[in-house]
Amino acid sequence: MLRGDLYISSDHELVTDRQRARGLFKQFNDSGDNQQSLRQQLLRELIPSQGEGLWIEPPFFCDYGSNIIVGDRVFLNFNCVILDVMRVSIGSNVLFGPSVQIYTAMHPINWQERAEGSEFAKPVTIGSDVWIGGGVIICPGVTIGYRSVIGAGSVVTRNIPDDVVAAGNPCRVLKNL
Repeated sequence: MLRGDLYISSDHELVTDRQRARGLFKQFNDSGDNQQSLRQQLLRELIPSQGEGLWIEPPFFCDYGSNIIVGDRVFLNFNCVILDVMRVSIGSNVLFGPSVQIYTAMHPINWQERAEGSEFAKPVTIGSDVWIGGGVIICPGVTIGYRSVIGAGSVVTRNIPDDVVAAGNPCRVLKNL
């Protein structure tokens, strides 16, 4: 799965890993604002590869958590989803608006492979000092360059270079910074 090969998502080990993640983010999502130390403990368990100052506003959802790598001072606003079948790398000083969704999972074009339950994935990489507006969808295999801004509601289907403002569906560069 992590090499980008076809895999079966109903594999027992994968199901067990997803159930573990769901238990952790359920506890996180059900916690109160006055339980910040519990939230931080749950996030460290859910996303072990994180820098200092990760802040996620619940609710938050992911597939595994263990395939997410986060730098320092990263903020995810309410209702973010990261389908981390493959590695999702997020640099430092990154801001996510509400309802940002990151997808790494893909399904084969061939209907017979899909019918067998096969899936595959492509990684997502987000550079440091990036701002991603609310409601953005980041598709599998995308890299967003350092210091770039992605406008709210965009669907990012291809790589975005460093130092630009990009927006739209599909997302495209609007301005160099």
